[in-house]
Amino acid sequence: MPMDVPTDRRVGSQRLHQVLGAWHRSGATYAALADGLRAAVQSGAVPLHTRLPSERELAATLGVSRTTTTAAYDVLRDEGFLVSRRGSGTVTTLPPGAVERITTHTVLTGHDTSVDLSAAAPSAPPELHGAYLAALDRLPAHLGGNGYAPVGLLELRQAIADRYTARGTPTSAEQILITHGAQQAIHLLVESYAGPGDRVVVEQPTYPHALDAVRAAGARPVPVPAGPAGLDVDLFESTVRQVGPRLSYLIPDHRNPTGTSLSDEQRARVRAVARAHRSVVVGDEVLTDLTLEGAEPSPFAGDGRDSAVVVTLGSASKSFWGGLRIGWVRAHPDVVARLAVRRRHMDVGTALLEQLVTVQLLARSDELLARRRQELRARRDLLVGLLADRLPTWRTTPPPGGLALWVDLGAPVSSAVAALASQHGVRLAPGPAFGVDAGLERYLRLPFTETPSALHRAVDGLAATWAALAGTVGEVEAAQEPVGTQPDMAAYV
Repeated sequence: MPMDVPTDRRVGSQRLHQVLGAWHRSGATYAALADGLRAAVQSGAVPLHTRLPSERELAATLGVSRTTTTAAYDVLRDEGFLVSRRGSGTVTTLPPGAVERITTHTVLTGHDTSVDLSAAAPSAPPELHGAYLAALDRLPAHLGGNGYAPVGLLELRQAIADRYTARGTPTSAEQILITHGAQQAIHLLVESYAGPGDRVVVEQPTYPHALDAVRAAGARPVPVPAGPAGLDVDLFESTVRQVGPRLSYLIPDHRNPTGTSLSDEQRARVRAVARAHRSVVVGDEVLTDLTLEGAEPSPFAGDGRDSAVVVTLGSASKSFWGGLRIGWVRAHPDVVARLAVRRRHMDVGTALLEQLVTVQLLARSDELLARRRQELRARRDLLVGLLADRLPTWRTTPPPGGLALWVDLGAPVSSAVAALASQHGVRLAPGPAFGVDAGLERYLRLPFTETPSALHRAVDGLAATWAALAGTVGEVEAAQEPVGTQPDMAAYV
């Protein structure tokens, strides 16, 4: 990090303890701690330019010697993940040659041959190039204007509205807002409805970027369990009744990371809760197109008559390609207008060319998505088979849709696996990254979006990682301290 970059972001020792999770393993304690801290920086669990607690303070919290924390910090300083300055303490950074991404994950550039399983994102379809050429041919018709479209290009909004209508949710173009990906849509919705101290109900586990958005707004995420059987709707309803959230964020289809979906009955009940309590519920349908088995889920918005309190969002990122950065919100026209006004402090519209490209892709979506689903289904089955062969103690259920497996490791060692896996050529997002608190240490998300050869290499690395941890899993499980179910929101100062 350049020495003149200021930072006022800090992470307290208790919060860092939660983030590190089960970092213990056999071997030198300082090396295991350094691995855990490095993984936290690389995954974005500890953001860049964040001031860490002192060696003495962290040692007291972790129950280790100050020599251990000092040695761990020294390792990371030498590697370029930490820098110390007089008056500013020890601050997280990246080694020279690294590229900073403002997401949950940080990808290092250069000749790194690691398999990146920290992000669940497919590559572009071969038709993307042709879609760009076709969009360029249509671009001259739009060059007479100023290029700004605060709510989005009408042609794209209508195409998306038609897709909702075809699925059974009558929708007009005025109910669609185009955004820079689903992430901007989430941020807009959270910032428009929730502020400091407000409650936002989320599933546990859930999409990490949604938690980032809630915390960035100063709001408090309130988790509702969503296990192998899906969301506990009874508990969701009682939570909404008790805490009076300004907003609820759900992933109704092929939930990231578990792969479960809401049933038709559950969807109807969630809409009824939103109506009864006049509490806005956001349904993230980014993964809806990626149904790999069975029928496509019914639309979360139902017949669309609850659009004032039931808002949905989508994206071209998972269906087509993340580089498009095209997302959208479907809501009541008044909500769309409110969000359009709110986004003015971020930007004045979404890139026109990418909107035209997305129009082209949507026109061929049946063909493109059929091939994408076939490819993902094959890769899912391959990964399940590789895990069964190489890591038979790990447990997972092949999801009927989505992009990843949610694996039960059998012990609370997810953070330790993620930290050590980087040394064996695999980058991972540990289970706690998907939770409000420091739980989910038994689980690991493994995307199946990489090529078959990359998946083979990834499982080789995971098997080597697990072998390196063998004999210490029981020790880690025994040493694991119980953590409260509510996050320490005051740990960040």
